Formats: sequence, structure tokens, C-alpha cells
Amino acid sequence: MGVLKRFEQRLEGLVNGTFAKVFKSEVQPVEIAGALQRECDNNATIWNRERTVVPNDFIVELSAPDFERLSPYSGQLGDELSGLVRDYAKQQRYTFMGPIKVHLEKADDLDTGLYRVRSRTLASSTSQGPDSPGPAPALGGAPGRGPAAPPAAPPGGYGYPPSSPPPMPSTPPPGAGRPGQAAQPPSTPPPGAMPGAQVRRWIEINGNRHQISRPTLVLGRSTDADVRIDDPGVSRRHCEIRTGTPSTIQDLGSTNGIVVDGQHTTRATLRDGSRIVVGQTTIVYRQAEG
Repeated sequence: MGVLKRFEQRLEGLVNGTFAKVFKSEVQPVEIAGALQRECDNNATIWNRERTVVPNDFIVELSAPDFERLSPYSGQLGDELSGLVRDYAKQQRYTFMGPIKVHLEKADDLDTGLYRVRSRTLASSTSQGPDSPGPAPALGGAPGRGPAAPPAAPPGGYGYPPSSPPPMPSTPPPGAGRPGQAAQPPSTPPPGAMPGAQVRRWIEINGNRHQISRPTLVLGRSTDADVRIDDPGVSRRHCEIRTGTPSTIQDLGSTNGIVVDGQHTTRATLRDGSRIVVGQTTIVYRQAEG
């Protein structure tokens, strides 16, 4: 059974069904839970063969009406969401730098039904094992729900890297992946790239940046998608970006298809600045050396 499904089942019986009445608006706990999972994936940092560190301190910003409705249950909901992050991290073999915490906050710039998730790495004063929480910085709001970007914060806060990075346990060997996975050869740089240069890849949606840190990235309306797009014209699993030389995008049998650089297609090569349209949403693919 998936982590999100177990989370939903736990909520069903919480407070004798009170949560079923509280979450009648557009904001659903499973959407927040999915956003927390993506926050971990998008900000995972590989330290070595044995350790991939993800954020452990999260803030979920809600509109004033939604916050007022949920604040009486913020403690219980925060505990359940923290448990979901812990379960997901165990499944993905992520580790943390400190205890996992999820807070609810009111954001006056959000309309009812919208939310925004921010995260940061908050190290504990004591050494933490694989079951203790810990993260990396995150940028942007919940995909498809919140507004473009979170309010500015001082360096070291939510949405920013720590003021000084923690010491690396050891130098990761070339191509090292997560435990249990075969080591992957270093990716081949695109034509014209300097020898030894690494290529960073990301997409931009409504002003939000989503790093591409895995060989494939699924976009869609489902909470199981790697990047969730809240657009009625987008299928649950709409398309998939595959990194490589060059990177490509593949339609996954969606209802409305994809348009890449003005052309309807089922598969296309991506270059820096390529514009992808799914439903009513425009996605910009970006890549750069360094």
C-alpha cells in the first residue's frame, strides 16, 4: 500500500471523523501530503553512496479562511504529515539532519483553496540516524496550487540554502546512487560542453522552478506525479521528461496531448528554452552547465 493511501486511511478515523467535515474546501490533506513528498524529491542532496539528505522543517501556508478552519487541528495534522514524510523518506531511503516538523501558517496573500509549501534544512545539535528528519532547501510553492513564489526570507531560512553547508561525510564516488541501486556512469555532457562540466536541468511553471534530479520526471494532475499540475486539461499522468543527450519529452497517452515549441507532438527533443504546453499550462525547459 502506498504512503499516501495509508495517510488517507489514518485521517479517516482521526478525531472521530472530524477531519472529513473540516476538509470540505478545495484544500485537501492528501494534496498537502503530496506537496511535501515533492518538496523532499526536489531538494534531495546526495552526499555519498549511503546518504541522501532531504528537508526536515516544513511550513504549509494557507489562506486566512483555510487557516482559521484548520488551526484547531494543526497539532494533530502536523503530526500526521510529519509521519507521512518519515514514511516516505524510509521508502525512498532518504535521511534527515534533525527532527521532522510541519507547521501551518496563515498567508494573507493566498486566496481560499490555495496553499504554499516551503522547507529548509534544520540540523539537530545531536547526531541523527536514518529515521530522524532532515532536509535541503526548497524553492517555490506547491505545484499548481500556490502562487508563484514564497515571500523573501533571509539567507539560511525557508527557501534558501543553509548559511554554511554541513560537512560531507565522505567524497561520493562517481556515479554513486541510492543504496541498493547500481552505480550510474557520469552523464554525457551535451555537444559543445566543456569536459567535466555538469549539466543542471529544471523546468519553470507559473514562475515556480522544479529541479530535474532523476532520469525521468512525470508531469500530471495526479498526486503521484513527480510534478503536479492543477489544470483540468491535464491528464493524471500526462507526459514524461527524460534526461539525456539530448533530453526528450514523451506523451504518456494523455487526452489533450502536448505542444512543444508550437508543434503538436507525442515525442520531441528538448533544448534550453523549449516551451511545452499541456492543457492551459505552459512549461519552460531549462538547462545550463555548472
